[in-house]
Amino acid sequence: MASLFILLPPSEGKAEGGAANKPWRESSGACGKSLTTQRETLVDRLHSLKGGDATLLGVKGKHLDRARVANTSLHGSPSLPAFERYTGVVWDHLDIATLTAAQRNRALSSIIVISGLLGAVGADEPVPDYRLKMGSRLAPFGLLSRWWHDDLSAMLNKKFKGAVVVDLLPQEHRAAFTLDTDIVAKHIVVAINEKSGKAGGHDAKAAKGRLARHLVQTCTSASQATKSLQSFRDPRFVVTTDLA
Repeated sequence: MASLFILLPPSEGKAEGGAANKPWRESSGACGKSLTTQRETLVDRLHSLKGGDATLLGVKGKHLDRARVANTSLHGSPSLPAFERYTGVVWDHLDIATLTAAQRNRALSSIIVISGLLGAVGADEPVPDYRLKMGSRLAPFGLLSRWWHDDLSAMLNKKFKGAVVVDLLPQEHRAAFTLDTDIVAKHIVVAINEKSGKAGGHDAKAAKGRLARHLVQTCTSASQATKSLQSFRDPRFVVTTDLA
């Protein structure tokens, strides 16, 4: 039976702190085992840049101060599972904590986050406090989505072999990898647009979170992915799908 994976973006907003007795390492989590070297490279570069400046991180004032502290103390810092660390609109409306036990288990086993710092991370895998967008240009590596592309593609194609992948990513994150359709069973790219046909934009993030929640509530097997996507209803937005 094919496995199901759901791809989500991280959030810029993140919960502070974490479990000091679960320190984050670059090799943390199942995804980290395959991406340790790449994560170490980025962690070392951020440390050498004192966490990064306002241009790199896209914030100012106290938010910049927090980001720089976090980015210079990544190795060994307190961790939280990804679904607790990320606190943005998508994750608030996915709201994994209020799912039933069975639904929660499906969410934690199927959701993979594509991250500028981590490459990829499972919903239940450890994440430090950090700030680094996939669309950032980090010298001397350049655009991070391009820098990650080959290594992340290799890792994801291996992980998703024979699986159905529902892709809820923005283009910025989708540019960081290419799935081989001879390896994955199906790569379903999802767009959320207004009923008028306009692109959903920022306001569609809540609908994306509700859609992800709907998927883990209604899709008990990979074969039901298309049916679950088609059954989603939102008062303002509609879902369109395409096979990559």
